Amino acid sequence: MQLIPAIDLRNGRCVRLLKGDFDRETRYEIDPAELAGRYREIGAEWLHVVDLDGAASGQPMNLALIENLAGGAGLNVQLGGGIRDEASLLRALDVADRVVIGSLAVTDPGQVGAWMADHGAERFTLGFDVCLGGDGTASVMTHGWTRSSAVALESAVDVFLGAGLRNVLCTDVDRDGALTGPNLDLYAHCVNRWPDLEFQASGGVRDANDLARLARIGVASAISGKALLEGRMTTEELRPYLPNA
Repeated sequence: MQLIPAIDLRNGRCVRLLKGDFDRETRYEIDPAELAGRYREIGAEWLHVVDLDGAASGQPMNLALIENLAGGAGLNVQLGGGIRDEASLLRALDVADRVVIGSLAVTDPGQVGAWMADHGAERFTLGFDVCLGGDGTASVMTHGWTRSSAVALESAVDVFLGAGLRNVLCTDVDRDGALTGPNLDLYAHCVNRWPDLEFQASGGVRDANDLARLARIGVASAISGKALLEGRMTTEELRPYLPNA
């Protein structure tokens, strides 16, 4: 399993949101480029970047900064936020190695499937943000977690199995930024149901023990933002999950 550090950008700054709520923001006084360089130095290969301004506006807003992050740090970049049409997709693909498609994968899977065919499925990560119901059903949220689609995670993923889908990012929105531990049952279900897909677990990672638990489940990657920013894991603890350490 590989650890992918996350940087969330808002107004050019590093921030974290609690459960995706723009009104519950924590700002970190560190330059994004400096932070990206720090992650490269400890051995990261990929950087997960969320353009929060893009997610709110419906089009990428921090591409110049993100391009500097990618070039300056020498990391592969996976970028999400505001990619909702062909123009924004092409702009994002110019600066990122992979793009994350979220809401549109639910609301217009035909368009997303066509993009995967045109540009290569390996350049896409489908991001499904889920909210668990009382019966355990994982329903996909859209539009920056403000709307419930009533589409089950299983249905959302299965649509793309014939399109060469490889990378899936799954976030439990109730745990994102909360440091309450990842939803291990959710990710175990994903790995067992789709053993040929590369699942990225996001939401709730608080320490190195959580990374070890996710590794045992068999997810391909774990994404961490807040725990890394707050120094909750030592470099030595992270070493097994950083390919260039």
